[in-house]
Amino acid sequence: MAELINFAKVSLSNVNKHNPKVSEEGGEQNQKEEPVTTITKHFHEVDPAAALASARHEFGEHGGVNMSIEASATFTVMEADILRRLCVGELGPNEDYFVYSRQFNPTVLNLGRQMAALEGTEAAYCTASGMSAITAVLLQLIGAGGHVVASQCLYGGTHALLSRFLVHACGIKTTFVDMNNIEEVRSEIRDGETKVLYVETMSNPTLVVANIPVLAAVAREKGIKLIVDNTFTPMIVSPARLGADVVVHSLSKFISGSADVIAGAICGETSLINSLTSHQDGALMLTGPTMNAKVAFEISERLPHLALRMKEHSTRAMAYATRMKRLGLKVIYPGLPDHPHHSLLSSIGNPEYGYGGMLCLDMGTEERANNLMQHLQNVTQFGLMAVSLGYYETLMSCSGSSTSTELLPKERAKAGISPGLIRMSVGYSGTLEQRWAQFEQALVLIQQQPKKLNAEG
Repeated sequence: MAELINFAKVSLSNVNKHNPKVSEEGGEQNQKEEPVTTITKHFHEVDPAAALASARHEFGEHGGVNMSIEASATFTVMEADILRRLCVGELGPNEDYFVYSRQFNPTVLNLGRQMAALEGTEAAYCTASGMSAITAVLLQLIGAGGHVVASQCLYGGTHALLSRFLVHACGIKTTFVDMNNIEEVRSEIRDGETKVLYVETMSNPTLVVANIPVLAAVAREKGIKLIVDNTFTPMIVSPARLGADVVVHSLSKFISGSADVIAGAICGETSLINSLTSHQDGALMLTGPTMNAKVAFEISERLPHLALRMKEHSTRAMAYATRMKRLGLKVIYPGLPDHPHHSLLSSIGNPEYGYGGMLCLDMGTEERANNLMQHLQNVTQFGLMAVSLGYYETLMSCSGSSTSTELLPKERAKAGISPGLIRMSVGYSGTLEQRWAQFEQALVLIQQQPKKLNAEG
């Protein structure tokens, strides 16, 4: 039986495992210093930026202020028996031993430690994509023939995974519900069959906020796990500190911030991460969605300024939403007092991080939405027509014909995704006034179009 890995105490320092250090008293002591734990008993009292900063700083092999990139796929040992002990789980990262990067890599493991600190969980494991993180944890926790209760409004890829792929692949079935109708949630949980409640902190794309503390209480009551996708709201909300069992991320978005890598993360209890990486039946170990060490290094270097970026994303989004509302546009943003979940997000969010960098603008029809976006990109240079989010430039897409196409028309209607809904990931490049002037200019131009047509007729 493989020994459980204590991720909070895994040392990744450049340590000579075969040369013990002699203490001042003359005895021998292990050269590894005791790592500073990033886990606190009072998660809800911790600013995620402070928790992240308390994680041990990993120095480079030769004392560099940045950690080294361990690009090896496989690792050598000094004695043959050590390899046997590694493969049966007697030795591992706890002792600074690694065998193969599909299971553990020092650079990737360090990013996992940072993600655990950020989210306030015992451990975390980083993967090749957000979807691989979601898939692996669902397979591990549910098993063949199990049942999920999930939000009716999810990212299109996640919805397709739950509604189609997992059904055909392993008989896992999903009931989609309004997650803010707690009685509906409770009534759809099947005793002995339902294993997971699945929700996004802020739904993609409609920006519905999940009542995580209440959902966590329901999950505990029913003996199931609450998984929360926190991709839209890193730093802003800390689901694990509110009671969620597992937090998943697409690190490709706000956490990366540069739209140049694909990556994911699973944050949860040490026992979960150990089960996922088991040689015998671990979904991560056996399906192999391995994160490249170079990607892990790049993301790790961006985490220290994540708090600053999220605050600026939120500041810009709040300013745009307020001004759009003033112009009479139909805007959806949780920071606006008339948003149905404004008070909820205010109560569960971490202070000083705002209400997020995502807003929606409903133009009524797909034609009007596309017309506005084309002017915003091609005429006034306000932003870019592209899927994804978290970039320093504003990204915009018409969700019903892009990121939510996996949902059937009736499913999109039930989720509140109108044909003209523009999902906007608000960037922070340029000055606020410069960008707002570009938005207003595009709005004026599209409003003048009918007059032009009438005049020509």
